[in-house]
Amino acid sequence: MESGVVVVFVTAPRGKGEELARRILEERLAACVNIAPVKSLYWWQGKIESDNEDLLVIKTSMLRLEELIKRVRELHPYEIPEILALPVVACLSDYCGWVRSEARGGGES
Repeated sequence: MESGVVVVFVTAPRGKGEELARRILEERLAACVNIAPVKSLYWWQGKIESDNEDLLVIKTSMLRLEELIKRVRELHPYEIPEILALPVVACLSDYCGWVRSEARGGGES
């Protein structure tokens, strides 16, 4: 079963997540963005780094995914931003319809 909906995870510097989320929503690249504070540990340039970040959980349509990724790369302050997209294999049909409808170009509800 294919829903046509994608959940995209993006991390951003703490305090920058809301600004990024608002731009994404204003441009109708997503229907909804949740923001949660996270502590990230990761390898960067040969050593382990640790940062407090905002985790954006973005719900959009599969049809808007490429444009969303391109726009996040343009707006994001990191050299290589985390952008992970996971297909939604099942969800409440009304919710998936709403996501596709709100992310313009994503299909009918």
